[in-house]
Amino acid sequence: MIGPYPAVCCRVRLIATCPEETKPALVLELEALGAKELVPGFRAVSFEADAALFYELHLKLRTASRILRVIREVPAQTPAMLHSQARRIRWHELFEARHGFMVESLGADADSGGMPPKQVITQVREAIRDVFTRAEQRVPPVDVQEPKVVVVAHLARGRCMLSLDTSGKSLHKRGYREQGHPAPLKETLAAAILTLAGYDGTQAFLDPMCGSGTLAIEAAMIAVRKAPQIHRKKGDFYFEWLHCFDRELWRATQDRVRAEKLEAPPAPVVASDIDAAYVAMARKSALKARVEKYIQFDTRRFQDVAPPTERGLLVTNLPYGDRIGSSEGGIRQLYEEVGDTLKQRFSGWQAVILAAAASPHKAIGLKPSRTIALMNGSIPCKLLFFELYSGSRRNNLS
Repeated sequence: MIGPYPAVCCRVRLIATCPEETKPALVLELEALGAKELVPGFRAVSFEADAALFYELHLKLRTASRILRVIREVPAQTPAMLHSQARRIRWHELFEARHGFMVESLGADADSGGMPPKQVITQVREAIRDVFTRAEQRVPPVDVQEPKVVVVAHLARGRCMLSLDTSGKSLHKRGYREQGHPAPLKETLAAAILTLAGYDGTQAFLDPMCGSGTLAIEAAMIAVRKAPQIHRKKGDFYFEWLHCFDRELWRATQDRVRAEKLEAPPAPVVASDIDAAYVAMARKSALKARVEKYIQFDTRRFQDVAPPTERGLLVTNLPYGDRIGSSEGGIRQLYEEVGDTLKQRFSGWQAVILAAAASPHKAIGLKPSRTIALMNGSIPCKLLFFELYSGSRRNNLS
């Protein structure tokens, strides 16, 4: 059988996944954190990391959905070939037979003559069980509800990449979101928007239509250097159930990351909304995220908001219609008023606005310096960047 495998203290190949349109943000984040040998792929970035960085990334990555540890890429032109190749891997050296496991199939090329996902799952699963039977005369239970080990099989063009999911539940699940807002931003999308906007916590931040507060909460965590996953419970990361888990290094990494947190943000973080119920919801979520004391909350209309400092970054997710009435006229009027407020009050600021692609965003009346296509759930959106310099012709309609 192929092996043995290096402990996690050695440099390993990893894959961080994300939506395709936020991949540039993930690349920026991985580079800033010290990942090496980055190779962007479809909805993913592969890279190398040593043990300390391996653990650190699970705590710190803000824009990734999950992290996979690559085990091996094998030829898989037929089900028998995939089964044979998967049986050559020493799975019993990766995890214990007492832990429930499951296999996921991604990217199956069934339409081009490859294997359907169910067949991929069956072949890999049974190969793993065969390996344990031969090596230990025990078979790990299959558990699709609460597995401790998840094997990911990515099939493409007759080859299969076999990896272990080391992150566990999706990294967007920070554990602070309150339920009740009709259109909350996913935490990883909010972090990607802030990354693309160049926010690092040293400039003043304002979200004048904060809704459930995700942008402000993510901004506060960036500003005080708080790792988004630092409060995960013991055992929540799947790497904790692998043979190579280094408990002492993990604890040391957690302590080091906690020590990096600042006592206060270098610049104000401000969030407001016209709806007092949403402000209360955002404040409650911020309290659960343990950043409530770093955010200045207020209840007021966008049109009445004043900048907290002479310069800063305004980032907001404009309503898509449900909060202001569904009429085209009502939405257009709001967007016009948003543009007027930016021009009249926010000279010297940068504004980054997320708006539905189908919205009348041109009614803002400012020419964006940059536009990025994003998806907010199933809604196609545009991320619009505005440089609000006094008297600049760039902010006239094109």
